[in-house]
Amino acid sequence: VQLQASGGGLVQAGESLRLSCAVSEFTFSVDVVGWFRQAPGKEREFVSAISWRSGSTDYAEFVKGRFTISRDNAEKTIYLQMNSLKPEDTAVYFCAVRRRVWGTWRTLSEYNYWGQGTLVTVSS
Repeated sequence: VQLQASGGGLVQAGESLRLSCAVSEFTFSVDVVGWFRQAPGKEREFVSAISWRSGSTDYAEFVKGRFTISRDNAEKTIYLQMNSLKPEDTAVYFCAVRRRVWGTWRTLSEYNYWGQGTLVTVSS
């Protein structure tokens, strides 16, 4: 499985970006795709995740109400719409595939495949 994240860039606080994650293949019934981020000097952290089959979603508290995850099954692409961006959202954003739907979606070690990351920089 290969993942290609794109859509990062430099924006000002309050602006929006939409990240995309193209997935080469997936198992419709069990795969979960997640977004994580890693700021300089910090550990990688969970942002959001979505089930291919059901469309169920999960969000970290710090992005609820600002970020929206969605999927296009036909295009095999996951999107992360990021609104009202803050300087603290600055990080490299990674997408990843988890090969089972049960259990918590927030644990990094549960994800089997990772993309290369896309940099988001939010200036104040």
